[in-house]
Amino acid sequence: MAAAALLPIAPQALSKTPLPAGRPRAWYETHNRRLKAMRLAIALLDTGVYHPAQASNDKIRTMAEFVGIRPPSDTTCRMVRALIRYGR
Repeated sequence: MAAAALLPIAPQALSKTPLPAGRPRAWYETHNRRLKAMRLAIALLDTGVYHPAQASNDKIRTMAEFVGIRPPSDTTCRMVRALIRYGR
């Protein structure tokens, strides 16, 4: 992977707003899963992975480790491929 192509964003640079209270737990889980999938899809696109077939679960999990995100589940890996597929 092209390590020079990715510039890690400092956590302080991201402004976070609190999530709305009172939603069911499943909503928060889905929301966080989508955020993780978007971060991974962006990182993969930055390294030249433009087709879902190029993004195996192993490649996605390796990218997660590189970026500093916990390893994604199979469901999140499917979401990453879907974002790459439909984000073109």
